[in-house]
Amino acid sequence: MNKSELIEALAVKKNISFKKAEEIINTIFDSMATAMLADERIEIRGFGSFVVKEYKAYTGRNPKTGEAIAVSPKKLPFFKVGKELKERVAE
Repeated sequence: MNKSELIEALAVKKNISFKKAEEIINTIFDSMATAMLADERIEIRGFGSFVVKEYKAYTGRNPKTGEAIAVSPKKLPFFKVGKELKERVAE
């Protein structure tokens, strides 16, 4: 499912306009992005949690040449699936 399909599903399920559903979905995603930029954890019970993981700098290798390269420290979003969702998918 992509964002457009999610908007359409919300519009159909709640009998609202596509424009209103798009506004709701965008508000949710924007709020989640803002929280993650502030290093906040997002937890949706039964679904999973989103956190920002910090990775330290390290020396990597260029796979083509084998040359050592310095990889800068970085922050990346990480999703951990919740127990309930994991069990439902595994059925």
